[in-house]
Amino acid sequence: MLNPVIRKLENFTKLSDDDKLALDQAARQVRVYGSREDIISEGDRPEAVNLLLEGYACRYKQLEDGRRQIMAYFVPGDMCDINVFILRQMDHSIATLSPATVAQIPHDTILDLIAQHPRITQALWWSTLVDEATLREWVVNVGQRSAYERMAHLLCELFFRLRAVGLTNGNSCILPVTQSELGDTLGLSTVHVNRTLQDLRRDRLLELKGKHLSILDLNALQEAALFNPNYLHLEHEGEALNANNGMRA
Repeated sequence: MLNPVIRKLENFTKLSDDDKLALDQAARQVRVYGSREDIISEGDRPEAVNLLLEGYACRYKQLEDGRRQIMAYFVPGDMCDINVFILRQMDHSIATLSPATVAQIPHDTILDLIAQHPRITQALWWSTLVDEATLREWVVNVGQRSAYERMAHLLCELFFRLRAVGLTNGNSCILPVTQSELGDTLGLSTVHVNRTLQDLRRDRLLELKGKHLSILDLNALQEAALFNPNYLHLEHEGEALNANNGMRA
C-alpha cells in the first residue's frame, strides 16, 4: 500500500530499506473514508499528518454562501501538508473525491522520521517545494490561461502525477472528479466546463467518460495547454544517489 509513497519520494532520492521500513511503521494508523467526506475541516485542530494511500482527495476553501474553491488535488502518495500540525486550527479543509484510505501519522512520528532519516527528510523537502510550485502554476492557470488551456493543463498535470506513482494504464487513468468539481478548481461554471470538455473531445485530444480519462494525443494536449511539466520535478533526480552516504554510485 505504501508503494505510491515510495515511488513519489524516490523521484528525489533513493531510499534505503531502513527508510522504507520506517515509513511503513509510521503509516500503521489507517482510516478508510467514503467519497466526498471531509478528512479534516476548516477550524479543526490538526493532530496528525494525513498521507493518502488510496483514492483521491482535494484541498478547498468554502465561502459562507456555499461557493467553493478547490486549491489542490491529492493522489496516492501525497501528504496533505507535512507541517500542518504546527497550526492551532485548520484554515482550509481536505476532503475525499472518492473512497480513500488515509494513514494518519502523529506529529511526534513525523519529527522522529525527520531526525533519524535524512533521505526521507530531503525527499519531504522536495515534495513541499513541488507543492508550492504546483500552487504557483495553478495561480497562473486561473489568472492567465483560457478555459480551454486551463482544462487541458489541469488534465495534463493530473495524468503526469498519476503516471509518476504507477497509476496510469498507457495513456488512460481513473479520474473521479465531477464537472462541478472541475468548475470549482478552474473558476468556471459547470456549463462552461461541459462546453470546454466537448471542445477537447472535438479536437481529438481526450475522452472523459464517467471516471475514466483517456488522452488521445498527449503531445498535442500539452501544446494546447502550454504545459511544461518541469514544475513537477518528475525526472527521477535521485535514482543515482546512494541511500547510505548520499554519494553517486
